[in-house]
Amino acid sequence: MNKRQKITIAAMVAAAVLFAGGVLGWERIAPVAKANAEANEHHDEHPAGAAAAGMQPIPFTDAQLAAADIQLRAAGAARLETFVRLPGEVKLNEDRTAHVTPRVDGIVQEVQANLGQQVRKGELMAVVASADVSEQRSGLAAAEKRAALARSVYEAEKKLWEEKVSARQDYLKAEQEWHEATIAVQNARQKLVAIGASGSGKGPFNRLEIRAPFDGLIVDKHIAVGEAIGAETKVFTVSDLRQVWAEVVVPAKDLEIVRVGTDAVLHSAASGAAVKGKVSFVSAMIGEQTRAARARVVLDNPQLAWRPGLFVDVDVVTGSAEVPVAVEKEALQVLNGTQVVFLRDGQAFMPVPVTVGRSDGKLVEITSGLRKDARYAAAHSFTVKAEQGKGAAEHED
Repeated sequence: MNKRQKITIAAMVAAAVLFAGGVLGWERIAPVAKANAEANEHHDEHPAGAAAAGMQPIPFTDAQLAAADIQLRAAGAARLETFVRLPGEVKLNEDRTAHVTPRVDGIVQEVQANLGQQVRKGELMAVVASADVSEQRSGLAAAEKRAALARSVYEAEKKLWEEKVSARQDYLKAEQEWHEATIAVQNARQKLVAIGASGSGKGPFNRLEIRAPFDGLIVDKHIAVGEAIGAETKVFTVSDLRQVWAEVVVPAKDLEIVRVGTDAVLHSAASGAAVKGKVSFVSAMIGEQTRAARARVVLDNPQLAWRPGLFVDVDVVTGSAEVPVAVEKEALQVLNGTQVVFLRDGQAFMPVPVTVGRSDGKLVEITSGLRKDARYAAAHSFTVKAEQGKGAAEHED
């Protein structure tokens, strides 16, 4: 073998070695390249891909699911109502609240109603002895006697005139006196009605009965047996709490939104309960100190759960919109600085980064990161987050 042949063979061997090395190197780096491509694709699908790096499935059995009372829901289309939230306070309905007064001076003899008692219209609440009532009833009794006498005289004069015994002038005079006596009786009765007393009736002339003006609850009481009270003393306050008002503070910038007839949702600051109502009044004046106006929401309260004095948040509806994908607000959690929703995957939950949009306080629009019909953890989803944190801590140990 000459020198030229040896050089040729050596070159062929070197080329074969280089080719084999290249094949083996590609087999090693191909999975890495594929993984990088998938990671880039995942990053494009979830803008928060970098923050979501390292998120792993969280094992969670069906038994754990039941024990934690985690509610599973399916993401889907929803109608969201946008709103502006304003502070408010439940107040008595002034159209159905009465400050009961005796309307005459007197001494309290009986008290039959107590603070917090539910009363019916016309129900007896207290009895007062009043000299003014006694005089009015005495005047009525005297007027009734005079009217009876005047009628007898009139009937006698009429008979005499018809028999041509007396002059027609005497008959007409008797008729006039009878009519005047009748008017006096009516006047005396109306005076008693004006002070809340009935006619002569039974019992002492000085007895004044204080009765409930309508069905309602006694929310205030200032009366006791033996007490001297005046005509203007507010002895009871009765209110029909089956309908109450919510007084709302409206900043000047929101006056274009809050209008009469607008729907509103009230949320109790104490219990979290919610109820719907409508705006019935918006003040035309703005307070000098607060630079805000007052508005009123009428609220049906058949169970008397909304008590006057209760602070509330009032959501005044400003519009509505249909969204393709929404989840319950409780489903959103923050994991590694990223907002996520936990999707159910077999016997585990997978934290999925999401981007949120509009919200109505209960549902939240998902603009990216979650597909329709995906099953996710709604109520008590924080339990899943806690399990993930515990697993991470154990892994670090």
